[in-house]
Amino acid sequence: MKILKLTKNVERAVLGGRRERDEKAHRLAARIIADVRKRGDAAIREWTKKFDGVDLRAGMWVSPDEIEKAANSVAKETRLAIEHAARNIRMVAERQLPQEWTLEVEPGVNISQTVRPIEAVGCYVPGGRFSLLSTLLMTVIPAQVAGVKRIVVVSPKPNAELLAAAEMLGVTRIARIGGAQAIAALAYGTKSSAAVDKIFGPGNRFVTAAKQLVSGDCAIDLPAGPTEAIVLANDGQPAWIAADLLAQAEHAPDAGSFLVTTSRDFAARVEREIRKQLRALPKTNPAQQSSVRSGAILLASSMEQACEFVNRFAPEHLSLPQDADDLLQRIQATGTVFLGPWSVQPFGDYASGSNHVLPTAGWARARGGLSTADFVKCLSVQQINDIGFSRLSRDVQILARAEGLIAHANAVEVRR
Repeated sequence: MKILKLTKNVERAVLGGRRERDEKAHRLAARIIADVRKRGDAAIREWTKKFDGVDLRAGMWVSPDEIEKAANSVAKETRLAIEHAARNIRMVAERQLPQEWTLEVEPGVNISQTVRPIEAVGCYVPGGRFSLLSTLLMTVIPAQVAGVKRIVVVSPKPNAELLAAAEMLGVTRIARIGGAQAIAALAYGTKSSAAVDKIFGPGNRFVTAAKQLVSGDCAIDLPAGPTEAIVLANDGQPAWIAADLLAQAEHAPDAGSFLVTTSRDFAARVEREIRKQLRALPKTNPAQQSSVRSGAILLASSMEQACEFVNRFAPEHLSLPQDADDLLQRIQATGTVFLGPWSVQPFGDYASGSNHVLPTAGWARARGGLSTADFVKCLSVQQINDIGFSRLSRDVQILARAEGLIAHANAVEVRR
């Protein structure tokens, strides 16, 4: 991992690289989506065979027997770990659920909020390189807490552990498809499956591009992938920081891991530790590629410049290992913050309870990570009695006429 001075040109190269990858992904994703809309299940089978090497002629959907067999094959310690993670995720999800309320804004005028779950959702679980049972937990549990009636899971290569987690959550509808073709199937439906109302879950850049392309027809949660991580520090344990950077780099060759620091000596110590840990990793580990191609150690001239860069980058994950609350106050855009040396990033990936579906590619400048609120609709209910009518009618007619909307004013006038 190279040490680079954080200049304007370096910053442009870091931020511009994401945009270039997105454009290429959009072109291929658009082609796949159009094909699925035209040919349905046949197109899904062909694209799945091409990209994932999975033959769907025997069936797209995982059978109940297969789910049960997988659940019985998983070690007890794995089931206990899943239960632990699920318990924490559910606790946070319940706290996030929007509440119903009623407010009398003035005599006779009552406004209330009613919360209703989305009817049908699709949960995308990455499974091309790794089968991420953690994403199943992170998407299905908030949906269940919200009260969603129909939950469809798609994952190209669901392994026994993922299917065991599904069985433990009571999920029965699982399709062994992934990529842009899975997103198209969820958004538009095919003969084998009805469309959903909203799509959730992270994925590679093709999945993210596909979600953005279908968002005009089917709601999506947020652009989530490829993975990004920044560690912002001038001090700490170099071995721990190197391990954090390599952990997020492990997801895929295009994952981005960065250390931002003002200390050249600290940068050099972390860089040496990264090389040391890389040598200990298997040669086929994707972290070895991604840490070199998509990551760097960025040397800022001041902590002010470092924080400004972090806010412009708006990383998915941000670690502040020095546990500096004053530094946290300067951060305005990130998906999640790991504060302090013991807040290791994989805790958030699996079991702390905070959701790991987070905005990437700069979207953290506009929104935070996934929550139960994303799985519900907050309906506004207005109830106005005769007293409230008398208090509002005159001013509403004045405002309507000021806009030239005479029929609006008349709808009030006829009731006087």
